[in-house]
Amino acid sequence: MVIVGAGVVGTMHAVWARRHGFAVVHVERDAEPRSATVRNFGLVWVSGRRVGPELDLALRARHLWQELAAAAPGVGFRPDGSLTLAQRDDEMAVIEQVVARSDAGVRGVEMLDADGVRTANPALRGRFLGGMLCRTDAVVEPGAALPALRGWLTASGGYTFVGGRTVTAIDTGAVTDHTGEVHSGDVVLVCPGAEHTAGPLAELLAGAPIRRVMLQMMQTEPLGQRLTTSIADGDSMRYYPGFDVPALADMEPAADVVQRYAMQLLVSQRTSGALTIGDTHHYDEPFDFACDEVPYVHLAQRIESLLGRPLPPVVRRWTGVYSQVADNQVCWRNQPTTGVWVVTGPGGRGMTLSPAIAEQTWAEHIVTTR
Repeated sequence: MVIVGAGVVGTMHAVWARRHGFAVVHVERDAEPRSATVRNFGLVWVSGRRVGPELDLALRARHLWQELAAAAPGVGFRPDGSLTLAQRDDEMAVIEQVVARSDAGVRGVEMLDADGVRTANPALRGRFLGGMLCRTDAVVEPGAALPALRGWLTASGGYTFVGGRTVTAIDTGAVTDHTGEVHSGDVVLVCPGAEHTAGPLAELLAGAPIRRVMLQMMQTEPLGQRLTTSIADGDSMRYYPGFDVPALADMEPAADVVQRYAMQLLVSQRTSGALTIGDTHHYDEPFDFACDEVPYVHLAQRIESLLGRPLPPVVRRWTGVYSQVADNQVCWRNQPTTGVWVVTGPGGRGMTLSPAIAEQTWAEHIVTTR
């Protein structure tokens, strides 16, 4: 199998190709993947997933992440769970209905008062009424997960990573890169991430129901205290379909700055102690090349209000772009020609769902067509 694209979606498909006995040649345009996979929170986020097949896929992916981390410990998997915090009564009402729903048990969610939140995460000493603890949420290290998985695949044999190669042609059984080298295989799988606007990728994705989304994020120096959970705020309830309950319609409108930048607060902690904080959502292209400072200020103030202390200095700011499928689908799969498959568009769910997306691709598509 020749796989184009070495982000988390492509890498997980490489894992499943090896499980099915395929030798893998993995072609990546950068020397080391540097797009959406390494620019995110590393969250394995079950709590926000939509009731139904998406939630089922997230629960399966959560299990698979833990399984893969046992084989490749450098992935940095930590079953820390999450806390979605409420600072108003209307946000608490949403949480109350979510934890009363029939899927609460499989999600591992429960409602906590303010004291319960502080017990679950002693670093939280700020202003909140309570929150929702989700025990199934987890976190991996976005900068380390892909090298760890590639190292494990390489050591097991049958896997070759070819970095720094731009693909110029994709055909049945063959991928040609900019050096003229042809990589041949029985199956070609293309996982382009957000790079689908030029060359052979643009041809493969012409008319696909996907859009690109740009985010802004930042990272601090080490906090000096361990966050025992990842953190989300009440604005995230508007963003994640897992909070789609009747009380959501009765929430106060989001602040103007939140609406302007389609913003929510998410915080995950790196193994170094640094905090990754975000994020915004920009949907209209062309995207600005510059970061806007306004959302950074808002997000910093928001997390400080929950921690009850100033943030450490911010040392990095960046943008990221992912592709997102329309119509509430999990991802977009297509077979444009014999022996060629395209898988893309999981959006912000890519880090969470990619192991199960890859497993599903093999079980329901590739294996059944061979």
